[in-house]
Amino acid sequence: MGTPNETSLSSLEKVEVAPTTLLTDIRSLIDDCRSRVAQTVNSELVLLYWNIGDRISRDILGKERAEYGQRVIDKLATILGAEYGRGYNRISLYRMIRFAECYPDRQIVSTLWKQLSWSHWRDLIAIEDDLKRDFYTQLCRVERWSVRKLRSKIQGMLFERTALSRKPDELIRQELTALAEADRLTPDLVFRDPYFLDFLGLADSYSERDLESAILRDIERFLLELGVGFTFAARQKRIYTAKKDYYLDLLLYHRGLRRLVAIDLKLGPFQPEHKGQMELYLRWLDKYDRQEGEESPLGLILCTEKDHEDIELLQLDAGEIRVAEYLTTLPPRSLLEQKLRQVAASARATLHLEDRDIESNDVGE
Repeated sequence: MGTPNETSLSSLEKVEVAPTTLLTDIRSLIDDCRSRVAQTVNSELVLLYWNIGDRISRDILGKERAEYGQRVIDKLATILGAEYGRGYNRISLYRMIRFAECYPDRQIVSTLWKQLSWSHWRDLIAIEDDLKRDFYTQLCRVERWSVRKLRSKIQGMLFERTALSRKPDELIRQELTALAEADRLTPDLVFRDPYFLDFLGLADSYSERDLESAILRDIERFLLELGVGFTFAARQKRIYTAKKDYYLDLLLYHRGLRRLVAIDLKLGPFQPEHKGQMELYLRWLDKYDRQEGEESPLGLILCTEKDHEDIELLQLDAGEIRVAEYLTTLPPRSLLEQKLRQVAASARATLHLEDRDIESNDVGE
């Protein structure tokens, strides 16, 4: 025989209250309230930690007495840790200081405090490069990443895989400022190179049709790898002219860019003639498929390899057509880092030479 409370609960769960049960409604109210309370507590803690870090940084470390500052922090950690627990130990205080130093503008923190948890901030402040940190901060906000997703993006070197990372620092800062102030996305923020398609589980030998079919079987993960904002529109999209029919592998739409995105899948290396084929697709889509309010379509050619000199000569490192490699198996992280560093250095060197040519022409005129 059950206890009185068990009997009452069992009886209550059998009572129907139209249109939903009373118990379900009350549970929903409790769960919603707990969620809001947890969010509020987290938000307040984030601002508290920033204020603590800012105060210590200004009042102690700002006086350029490093040894004295360390002794004071050690003393604070001992007292606060005893009174308030492990959340205020020496390591935690240094994290708060780092937090205030990485984000010296309190307004930025105030803008993001309800969207990013302290766990988000802890991962962000571990990034040494300021521009890279700002990139992940804004993308985390715009795409509403979980802590797990943020860590995955950092581990997957998302910043280094964007065209944005290959620009001069000043241009990177301009695009990130536009993203922060107006949520304005650009293709350089959206497109990546290379793309990781290891989740498709393709064997060593496969055809373009196999690649396309594998993508469609796992379209959700494919879209996630492309980035938030992409939606599937069509496969084997018929592009027809008066005398011939063509078929585009994949057609997507990006909500943030407000553009159709044509994707052409290639098994081998990029060839210059691929550009002409994609240009035909884009002109057709612009003429017959683009709707009012949309920007002109973009093209993405996915291939297994590309020659960066070809891309430079064809001026495909910017504009309406992008060329990116895809990897069906992931290389060691060290090799990937080395390759991306070389690509970034080459791209910046090219931009530097272009700027010098422009300056020389100006002087000549």
